[in-house]
Amino acid sequence: MARSKDILIIGAGLAGIEASLLCASSGRKVYLVERESYFGGSAIKSEEVFPLMECATCMLAPKQSEVLENKNIELLTLSEIESVTGSAGDFEVKIKKKARYVSIADCIGCGACFDPCPVEVDNEFEEGLTKRKAIYIPCAGALPNVPMIDMTNCVRRSGEDCHLCQDACMFEAIRYDDRDEELTLKVGAIIVATGFRFGDVSRFVQFGYGKLKNVLHAFEFERLRASNGPTSGEIKTSDGRSPSSLALIHCVGRKEVGYCSQICCMYLAKFAHYAFDKLEGVKIYQFYREASIPGKGNQHFYREVMEKGVVSIRSDQIEISGGDPQLTIRYRRDGKEESVQVDMVILAPPIEPHPETKRLAELLNLELDEFGFIKKNGVETSRSGIFAAGCATGPKSMEEVIVEAEAAAGGAIFITEDG
Repeated sequence: MARSKDILIIGAGLAGIEASLLCASSGRKVYLVERESYFGGSAIKSEEVFPLMECATCMLAPKQSEVLENKNIELLTLSEIESVTGSAGDFEVKIKKKARYVSIADCIGCGACFDPCPVEVDNEFEEGLTKRKAIYIPCAGALPNVPMIDMTNCVRRSGEDCHLCQDACMFEAIRYDDRDEELTLKVGAIIVATGFRFGDVSRFVQFGYGKLKNVLHAFEFERLRASNGPTSGEIKTSDGRSPSSLALIHCVGRKEVGYCSQICCMYLAKFAHYAFDKLEGVKIYQFYREASIPGKGNQHFYREVMEKGVVSIRSDQIEISGGDPQLTIRYRRDGKEESVQVDMVILAPPIEPHPETKRLAELLNLELDEFGFIKKNGVETSRSGIFAAGCATGPKSMEEVIVEAEAAAGGAIFITEDG
């Protein structure tokens, strides 16, 4: 039986995008599968990328456009893997492609359908900092620039004959009769690039997350700084003030998860850079157990930011209280109890495997490491013909993600070569 030269890539974040472009450039047909309605993953939530503070959108948007325009890449959004059988060179993959209820071919992304929708729910993409409608695009600039209807929250689900969004669309792009599809693909190799999630910091009660105003986790602060975020890039407290003081809390959950996420020190340094850039005269404290700054470029950036006036306090006993209007951070240093007051706290949660990773590992019969990431040897997994890249294998910087995606693409191309 002839080996299939087609390649399946699961996850359309930075790793999946990079791997798909490389595989497509070798003449392979690539199926790029993404469970969300948009692609770009966690990278599109960022405003800038350390250590050079490059514009994240400027870096990623051209790659996204190239994916959409590449005839060798078929992007399957709102899609999930249901089963995988076979072996290297001859995998059979069944995929469930969920209905979007909006035609990608007919929609021009004008947004006229949003305002008439009577539903408002928390916008998951914006970490609940804003509301969205039942018909929505997660954020400005998301690609494809075509909304979807969240039928879980749409009033039509409860039997109401609402057609307000359809009436507002001049291009007849709203399709209430859309149905889920079942697809079967034959591929020779698979790359898993499911990314990561931040751990739930509310379980660490000493930090007050979810109970105290202005205690944020990393993605929430990132979205405050983002030009396409809820405050158009202005760093504001929950009552609309510009904070005059911030605290950056390293190593949240480090003891509980049992490993260092490696990049938290750097993205907190990036947040300090954001604050110095946006908030005149801001006072910044950082609380840490230990610092992990790999690489000369990272060390230069970190040192440069710290020298702007970050007050570094080494302590692993921290408790946060208050919040009206200021937060009080109590900590122990050199056996003494001390405290500072700040307007905003940003927590660095542990980086954990995406919830989809465990399900996929069971479907694909892949081994996981002791922390729940995909176990690998280089970029090879425990099953021949299946490779893994990016944060599916563990926490890493964007630079490392790209390098690993390139290696995984090389492995997939090699295994689908003739002969």
